[in-house]
Amino acid sequence: MLMMSAEEGYGAAEAATDWTGRPFSCEDCPHLEMRESGRCVLGRICVRDVRARRIDRFFAGNPELAGRYLDHPYFEVRTLAAKHASVFEITRLANDRDAEVRAMVAMRLPLARLKDMRRDRDRKVRIACAMRLEGAELLAMSGDEDYYVRLTVVRRLDPALLPIKLDDAEPEVRRTVARRLPLERLPALSGDPDPLVRREAAERVAPGALGLFVKDEDLRVRYIVAERAPLDIVARLVDDVDPEVAEMARRRLEQTE
Repeated sequence: MLMMSAEEGYGAAEAATDWTGRPFSCEDCPHLEMRESGRCVLGRICVRDVRARRIDRFFAGNPELAGRYLDHPYFEVRTLAAKHASVFEITRLANDRDAEVRAMVAMRLPLARLKDMRRDRDRKVRIACAMRLEGAELLAMSGDEDYYVRLTVVRRLDPALLPIKLDDAEPEVRRTVARRLPLERLPALSGDPDPLVRREAAERVAPGALGLFVKDEDLRVRYIVAERAPLDIVARLVDDVDPEVAEMARRRLEQTE
């Protein structure tokens, strides 16, 4: 038996309401002639529906119509029209009143057009820009006031440029830096105030540099030292206050006897 989703089955037509919350039918739809070909289906593929999934299906199957809806009063329609319309038609939406629309535009415009959008007042738009920009333009966003914008930047920035974010105010940003930083710069993180940043650094730093972490206050960091460090450093942990760290250190030393 063919199984139908809740959206496609019972109540699909009854669930068809427009962006104002009013129910509607196909009778006064400008695309009525498309029904027979399956390009428009009430309750499933419909540009007049309030549900974004149904609107998106409509534009995915009829991208040539997307340009007609770039001025629609409902932001979801403008957003999804911008997703499918010609890139030449959506430039003017870079200043749309709704951030969702501007973010979609930022995901599609040529990179050269994003220079101004990277300063958008809404974080959604700036995140979209950070996901696409490269080089100096991406680096220029590394001081953004929003931590998630900065996080997006350090995930994509050239690792050689990451030392500029060693002192970022957000620990999650610094943890990401620690995962991507060139190995020779990792010792600088041994004094980071966040133990998870220090742990990331300890997992990657050259074993000979783990002496910087041997007295770390966090047992997880010292355990990594006991696992990875050269034996002369490991020997300093055999009497560690944490029994698991001390046990790992003794095990390492016993393996060489």
